Amino acid sequence: MSVADDVEAALAGRDGVVAVGVGIELLAATLSARRADGSGRWRVACPPGVVDDLGRALALGSAAAEACARGTIALRTGTGPRPDRTLFASAGRVDAVVGPADDRTLLTDAESDRTTAAAEAVEARFEAAAPASIGMPSRSRLLSAAREALDDRFAADLETVLSTLGTDPTALDRSEALDDRTLLVALAARHDHLFADVREWADDVGIAPKQTFSAARRALEERGLVESIKVPMGIGRPNYRLRAVDETLNRVDAVRFPSALRELFEAADARSGSGIGGARIDDRPVWDRRR
Repeated sequence: MSVADDVEAALAGRDGVVAVGVGIELLAATLSARRADGSGRWRVACPPGVVDDLGRALALGSAAAEACARGTIALRTGTGPRPDRTLFASAGRVDAVVGPADDRTLLTDAESDRTTAAAEAVEARFEAAAPASIGMPSRSRLLSAAREALDDRFAADLETVLSTLGTDPTALDRSEALDDRTLLVALAARHDHLFADVREWADDVGIAPKQTFSAARRALEERGLVESIKVPMGIGRPNYRLRAVDETLNRVDAVRFPSALRELFEAADARSGSGIGGARIDDRPVWDRRR
């Protein structure tokens, strides 16, 4: 088991946890434990930079924002010396993560003479931490906005996808070609949405700036997974309707959509040797196209 697994198991069923020095991997474990069977409002202080990272992580960021919106988690950014020293405290028990970064261990102390003072120190560190705001919308907010701006089918699939991804801190990393924006464009193509509509929705709700979605669309087109069909929109810049080229994107269950999309990416990259396929932009009106 990893230290994240140990933390999740150690926090299971506890009430009113106060945690400090919680990095992004352990934050995912903390959220999972609170959602599973924890109780009370858990107060969590993270090292500097973690909350900023949540604003670029669709799965974990939206889950954390949801927990904050529901009042089950209060999130802050730690200050002072050693803001990354990780401790978890609740009634009669304190857990500490110790050891080097590549070999961390969770130690537990339930001796009342020691835990009282340690818990007070954890509380003091949390109270000294700065309130933090996550730059990613809560899941309920982004799904509600998706229903309004796009449609119920897209929102239902997105809800399933987010549930499948859970709080995985490594899911859809924006340092990779297949990130959250790529997945959203692919999901929009599954439902034949206009490219402008999906990126406007994502920008408005706070997932990512709309101009960053062009690279996501290009990554899908270059791998032959999605095509863009020009739609006459009157005067002004042309708009494009997204459509899935690979039928897997249309047929696969939503629960398997992220893994299926990754498999398609990997297969396309293996064929090309460079990760670049041929871009597909069809200039014919959408009503002249057939599946």
